Amino acid sequence: MTNACEVAMKQASGAPLGVFERYLTLWVFLCIVVGTVLGLVVPQAAQAVGALEVAKVNIPVGLLIWVMIIPMLMKIDFSAISEVRQQKNGMFVTLFVNWAVKPFSMALIGWFFIKQVFAPWLPAEELDSYIAGLILLGAAPCTAMVFVWSNLCKGNANFTLTQVALNDLVMVFAFAPIVALLLGVSSIPVPWDTLLLSVVMYIVIPLAIAQFLRAQLMKRGEAYFENLLAKISPFSIIALLATLVLLFSFQGESIVEQPLIIGIIAIPLLVQTLFIAALGYWLCHTLKVRHDIAGPATMIGASNFFELAVAVAIVLYGFNSGAALATVVGVLIEVPVMLWLVRMVNSTRNWYESSLNNR
Repeated sequence: MTNACEVAMKQASGAPLGVFERYLTLWVFLCIVVGTVLGLVVPQAAQAVGALEVAKVNIPVGLLIWVMIIPMLMKIDFSAISEVRQQKNGMFVTLFVNWAVKPFSMALIGWFFIKQVFAPWLPAEELDSYIAGLILLGAAPCTAMVFVWSNLCKGNANFTLTQVALNDLVMVFAFAPIVALLLGVSSIPVPWDTLLLSVVMYIVIPLAIAQFLRAQLMKRGEAYFENLLAKISPFSIIALLATLVLLFSFQGESIVEQPLIIGIIAIPLLVQTLFIAALGYWLCHTLKVRHDIAGPATMIGASNFFELAVAVAIVLYGFNSGAALATVVGVLIEVPVMLWLVRMVNSTRNWYESSLNNR
């Protein structure tokens, strides 16, 4: 993440830029290393924490996500939510990219890299399973972490919430048919408990908490609210780093035992992420979408609802399957890649806005 991005964030909150924010990329790398080492040194402890889940949703990670997104959800002003209706082009981009392009491009990219380019280096019996895991990721747009990426891009909080809610609604009806079509399976067992619990845990509950806190703090004045929000915002980044440590500790042994396979699976995921982000950003620019709308509209397609993807992969193919491993690789590469995309979106803000004004 560039200094320009961090400076913009700090200017928005009125707080000075510190060493912690300036070297965020370094802290991310260190957390990845620490998490992997912990998974190797104390695997029992890591597995015990990883086992603390309900409907395949890890509770410690879920609570950390609360810490990440509640300060961002506090920025949502429901009195201004009607303004989102004016952002029809932004909504079109998020729906078109997530449901008309993303699952199918992931299937094509996965087939090309797994079946054609890297097939000689992968277990032949797992090739279809790896592709299945990639497809499951491609068919599940992000629900929780998009709030983090939107915030880092200075995205419109009201639009972010609305697009997440709309994509989740579409996912209830479209996820199973699309996955069934692409996998050639007649019936996809959608883990409704995982889907519904994730929506409640990552949207309903934290949004209710955030709006309650917002209402209470706004009683003391907007200046007091903004000042307190600036003070608690660093906890979002701390929670993000702690989440990285946990996620990599859960998979520490797999990373070391199968580095080549994980590296190979990461390549189509990386290509897919960059393609979807570029497509979303380009469409937003072409349709003259404001930058604070273009950021979150781009980010939701580039990131994934990995809890749902992992859960379905385990149900369909088993815990130790290539599909389950592929979905986990998606989890592992998401944060570093998304931070880079945040950097790109922020670094092109001036070009984006000036080019719109000149059209």
